[in-house]
Amino acid sequence: MSPTPTAPPYGTALADGIDPLNTALGRLSAGSTLDALDGDLEQAEDAATDAAVGLRFAVVPDTVADTHRQLYTALERLATDLGEVRSGIDAHRLCAPSSALAETAAAQGLKDTAAALSALAAAGYPATLTAPQAGPVENRALENGAFVRKGRADGHGELTVDNGGGGDAVLTLVRGSDTAYSFYVAKGRTAKVTGIRDGAYDVYFTGGSDWDAGTKRFTRDCSFTKFDDGLDFATTSRTYSTWKLSLRPVVGGNASTTHVPADAFPAP
Repeated sequence: MSPTPTAPPYGTALADGIDPLNTALGRLSAGSTLDALDGDLEQAEDAATDAAVGLRFAVVPDTVADTHRQLYTALERLATDLGEVRSGIDAHRLCAPSSALAETAAAQGLKDTAAALSALAAAGYPATLTAPQAGPVENRALENGAFVRKGRADGHGELTVDNGGGGDAVLTLVRGSDTAYSFYVAKGRTAKVTGIRDGAYDVYFTGGSDWDAGTKRFTRDCSFTKFDDGLDFATTSRTYSTWKLSLRPVVGGNASTTHVPADAFPAP
């Protein structure tokens, strides 16, 4: 008769569940690309799920039964939280590694897991959990009308942009394949640029919140749009071009727009 297998001691079962999660969380880094971070988040989500399932059926000393129950419940919450961060990336609610990591670090499931592990360690069952390194959730913005790319201002053209959309925006004029002018328009504000040189320009705008001046992108709630019709600026001896654009649907307006993939959007 073969011997009946025995369950591993609780400390071993705890380590077997938490160590893979700890390793997965340690891979999360703001220095990675958003796609790479999404893949690492998926691995961490799977590790949290596996830990929750495995520990739910562990043999637990009576002295830590309640804390153990808090732990696997927290791990289930953590797996859900990590899945929600990934959904936020997919839906362009989170648009940069910094914002995705900030939300991960603030996840209630992560806090609850750390608290349960701390209580278990005090009872003699230590396990390591590495919280991802992340900055706080930020809401950075430029002044209304501030240039992201000023370009040459020795022309006569004028462009006024009314931002009645749901967030701040950066409007970009592209001539040929080069960004010529790019400027910030705060939510609910109007900005005007003068000195635009003559020529035909394609018009793009990106909207969102928390402007990262280093990457020239919004880190949350980002969108990327192009006006289907460009703008022509021309100067004669008596006239020069003045244009006004609205970043919201306008009754009677005829300026249609098209969504642009993020990787095809011109650098502001």
